[in-house]
Amino acid sequence: MNLSKHDPETEMEMNMTPMIDVVFLLIIFFMIITDMSQADLEELTLPTASNAKEDKPDADDFRPVINIHIDGRMIAKREVLYDPEDDDDYKKLKAYLGDVSAMMEKEHFNKEEGTGPLIPGEALLIRADENTPFKYIQKAMEFCGLQDVQIWKVQLAASESEDKDKE
Repeated sequence: MNLSKHDPETEMEMNMTPMIDVVFLLIIFFMIITDMSQADLEELTLPTASNAKEDKPDADDFRPVINIHIDGRMIAKREVLYDPEDDDDYKKLKAYLGDVSAMMEKEHFNKEEGTGPLIPGEALLIRADENTPFKYIQKAMEFCGLQDVQIWKVQLAASESEDKDKE
């Protein structure tokens, strides 16, 4: 048996290509399984409602969300649209709602007859902390009705009441 001895001066090289391929596959895997539809949701304590239904948004659909914190800050896509301590007078919120309205699919006001003005057919989701003063929620809803916005469908987020689970 002729076994050659390893020359200690010979450098060994490791092929890194398979390891890089595996790392890229893992990155792609986690990107695919991560639920990006929940990325716009801030950490809030939602009010409870006995008739609340589980929210199951379609990841492919356009879905605007505004989060309103207890101090009145309004946040969308991790950007502060309104802060009560700033004097911007809701300018960013108005601009955001105008952009959202422009991106929504339009449908006729009278769907059956296909007549009337074209208005956004999708809903804006407003998520507010349970202790948020209503004046902030009301202000966001008022801006949805502005002439250059016209978002007529608004959903208010709520969590299921605990009493419902005990039944």
